[in-house]
Amino acid sequence: MRHCLALDLQDDPDLIAQYEAHHRDVWPEVLAHLRSHGMRELEIFRLGTRMVMIMDTDDAVFDAEAMAVAERANARLREWETLMWRFQKATPWTPAGQKWTPMTPIFRLSDTDERRGTPSEN
Repeated sequence: MRHCLALDLQDDPDLIAQYEAHHRDVWPEVLAHLRSHGMRELEIFRLGTRMVMIMDTDDAVFDAEAMAVAERANARLREWETLMWRFQKATPWTPAGQKWTPMTPIFRLSDTDERRGTPSEN
């Protein structure tokens, strides 16, 4: 399944550069945690201070709550999350106590009928 989430960064070019540097060398424990909880692929995109994370998960394995529980139980993962929170901030629409917030899908090309989804040739 595909999940799309949003989060903001602190509006500080130096902090943004540090955040991106950390993501060029993600800790092995973090990568192992993601993979062991059903992440097939995970991408983060940035525009200014807004970030979008797209996760493709294995539905037979992925359980967001179990993943969060495992993260809280692992000191190294808590250390990573604490470090990341130095650079991150919640969006204006994020509920209290959350970080990455699910986005609402509004369009999917593959859901359109071919006859309606492609321009007609005249």
